[in-house]
Amino acid sequence: MITLFIAVPLVVVLILNLLPRKLANALSFWCGMALTVISGVYVLTTSQSSWLFGFDPVKRILNWEIVPSDLSAVMFVSIALVVFSAFWVGQYLFSDKNRQFIFNNLLLLCMVGMNGVVFSRDLFTLYVFLEIVAASSFILIALEKTKAGIEGAFKYVLLSAIATVLILSSIALLFMTCGSLDYHTVRACLTSGQLDAGASRFALFAVCLFVAGLFIKGGIVPFHGWLPDAYSSAPTAASVLLGGIVTKAAGVFTLVQLAQNVFGFDKPSPVLLGFGMLSIAVGAFAALGQKDFKRMLAYSSISQIGYIIIGLGSANVFGVVGAIFHIFNHSVFKTLLFVNAAAVEKQSGTVDMDRLGGLSNKMPVTGFTSVLAFLSTAGVPPLSGFWSKLLIILGVWQSGSPTVAIIAILLSLMTLAYFLSMQRRVFFGKLAAGLEEIREADFRALVPAVVLAVITLVIGLIFPWLLGTFLVPLESLL
Repeated sequence: MITLFIAVPLVVVLILNLLPRKLANALSFWCGMALTVISGVYVLTTSQSSWLFGFDPVKRILNWEIVPSDLSAVMFVSIALVVFSAFWVGQYLFSDKNRQFIFNNLLLLCMVGMNGVVFSRDLFTLYVFLEIVAASSFILIALEKTKAGIEGAFKYVLLSAIATVLILSSIALLFMTCGSLDYHTVRACLTSGQLDAGASRFALFAVCLFVAGLFIKGGIVPFHGWLPDAYSSAPTAASVLLGGIVTKAAGVFTLVQLAQNVFGFDKPSPVLLGFGMLSIAVGAFAALGQKDFKRMLAYSSISQIGYIIIGLGSANVFGVVGAIFHIFNHSVFKTLLFVNAAAVEKQSGTVDMDRLGGLSNKMPVTGFTSVLAFLSTAGVPPLSGFWSKLLIILGVWQSGSPTVAIIAILLSLMTLAYFLSMQRRVFFGKLAAGLEEIREADFRALVPAVVLAVITLVIGLIFPWLLGTFLVPLESLL
């Protein structure tokens, strides 16, 4: 698996850059397609997977032992889907073949970094792959060398550097305390109860530093300052990758994995619940006031990541399973929304929602898939986002925080409000002046949009069966 997910993409990048440029340009897209499809199919069909997303709930989740290989399957499928979509959008948006080639190379490198984050089993290796993700993302944001793009990239790299200092400091302190950086060894050290009072406080401080660094990388409020500018100023093809998977792989997934397998978060965490609720609220209210399509999606991402954090903070089976499932769901529906933003920008020449309107008449597929995506984001049944949010709310309620659960439900209505506003301003109503000649996006945008929309709908429809058959016995919900 390491060969398939890390070594092969690296070798492909090396070979592509040794070939004549014209041939390399022609091959880079198809190599990317092959790698994403093969890796996704491999995870879904491997004998190590006990079900579609690869973890055995009866033996592991209910016993509070979500092992990395199981949680990893969710991320591998998510990474493959988002990178697959980004390749298509890059082909659609970049007319300059040289820039398209650079973009494809950076996608492969970022894929290597994210896959490495998932594979990591010691803290220093994790840090190395996090930096690969950060470096490739920085270049992607500034790829078009616009003033806004360079500013967004600068904010990203500045806060990412702060996160790096926090994470490296934490790694040093944990090594001094535990004598190892292996996940299992550090977990045994932190949870054995054999550390004296001084060493325990030392270790707790190290854990807090690491979590703060991951909060920055995940764009969690109040560490989110880089995210709206990075998402909105990056080329939209790069925004597909950033919004779809990068913040989740580098920040949220890593936090979930370390919380479960290293730091031993086995009790409800007021800190995670508090930061999660703050992210949900700030992201939702900020999104409501945006007129830039991509910037609104950026704040929406901050809000949706908050739901993942409160699910993790609930520290019970419903909340954690909901958080993991919401990582996948968010990767799908947010990628779909950014793909549609790319289509709107390419066809109309703008993402300013005040200059748009009535596009569903000219772009029916884009308009319909956008409706599916925002309804799933808002948690409307029977789409996939409803089920992950339901599990998260159940988990938070079960953890003894009914007030947090009720506020989270109310703020989900706010999600519905800002997406209805977006849909009305962009796709509904009378066609805006100057857009009379606009046409539907071509197949390079429609292929990922339709694939992601089908996944959102099908997973939502079959999830009750998945829940009863594979995830949690239905009688345990009663």
